[in-house]
Amino acid sequence: MSTDLKTINRLESEVRGYVRGFPTVFTHAREARLINEEGREYIDFFAGAGVMNYGHNNPELKSALMDYLAEDHIVHSLDMATHAKARFLERFEEVIMKPRGMDYKVQFPGPTGTNAVEAALKLARKVTGRQNVISFTNGFHGMTLGSLAVTGNAMKRAGAGVPLSNATQMPFDGYLEDGSDHSLELLEAILADEGSGVDKPAAVILETVQAEGGVNVARMEWLKKLSEILERHDVLLIADDIQVGCGRTGSFFSFEPAGIKPDIVCLSKSLSGFGLPFAITLFKPELDKWSPGEHNGTFRGHNLAFITATKALDYWTNDELKNEVERKAELVEQRLKAIVEKAPVKASVRGRGLIQGIAFEDAELAGKASAKCFELGLIIETAGMEDQVLKLLPPLIISDQDLGQGLDIIEKAVMAVAGEASPDKKVA
Repeated sequence: MSTDLKTINRLESEVRGYVRGFPTVFTHAREARLINEEGREYIDFFAGAGVMNYGHNNPELKSALMDYLAEDHIVHSLDMATHAKARFLERFEEVIMKPRGMDYKVQFPGPTGTNAVEAALKLARKVTGRQNVISFTNGFHGMTLGSLAVTGNAMKRAGAGVPLSNATQMPFDGYLEDGSDHSLELLEAILADEGSGVDKPAAVILETVQAEGGVNVARMEWLKKLSEILERHDVLLIADDIQVGCGRTGSFFSFEPAGIKPDIVCLSKSLSGFGLPFAITLFKPELDKWSPGEHNGTFRGHNLAFITATKALDYWTNDELKNEVERKAELVEQRLKAIVEKAPVKASVRGRGLIQGIAFEDAELAGKASAKCFELGLIIETAGMEDQVLKLLPPLIISDQDLGQGLDIIEKAVMAVAGEASPDKKVA
């Protein structure tokens, strides 16, 4: 074991997670590859849990950042005015909001996704005067208390150490195992019935694709119907696009194909484009009822992230990246389905865009496949309540060569662990 890894194991808290699955010391990264201290290269199908959509050390973003630093521009500014902030706001309006007919105010709540969610929940409650928020089974929205209250994962919720209240979980699209899906009929019935025992919510919060929850995909018609129900009942819709926004599903926002416009949108992860912490909460202007300083955070003025985020928006001045994601997504889906069809175990393919996965009936196989992939030179994580899904999450700009090599490794790994699980069945 390397000296650095020994130091980390000795001094870092037991809470550390990913280092256990990928036990090596990384020193460099370029595009879709990570390099460890021994010089071994790993194809990255993890992308920092969706942070590195534009690849590691993207040269154009890095150049903009280095130029900014070289000229001694301001780095930290709380919510004071800076040129970097103004330019980001102008560019975000020009490239993202105006072409989509979106009229949102922008809040900088702090540097992480859970900051964006907490701000959204607090604002929804302030505006409506209601306390309850409805979320969905298997959803994940962050690790602070408000975000945990609307998260479904029992293990993560238990870590709070206090009761998590003012939240009600409802079944997500496709949650019912018998194949029936009356989730939205149930939701509307509860909202309409004063005898339901569920307090009228301030908002409903959802992910269009539940990434950590197991790559569970909501159908577009389900999303559209949900939006219509909430509008009828005067309930706000919060879209948590933290992991599946910024182009992960093809369009910049994952909910665009459904033709809906949420009242509040949470963005983070790949928003800075360079791996720098950055989050925003978007909301319709009529919801902007904050008093000055009523919600704040020390690192809400992270100018280095403003610079790289502004540069990253160049990718969205046309449909080139969107089209590339959709093309690669089709290749990935075809390969994963072929692997599942070939493997002598029960599994299925799920996902949208460049967040896809193999869901194993035997949950242990996903973790074993991830470990085998690491052994073969691929970084890929698992997801789901039982970690039953091998989740593919590469940088959006990944080359066809790296994408193909990574998929080849997945095939080898899955066939290897499937063969061990079903030794009586011949594996080619």
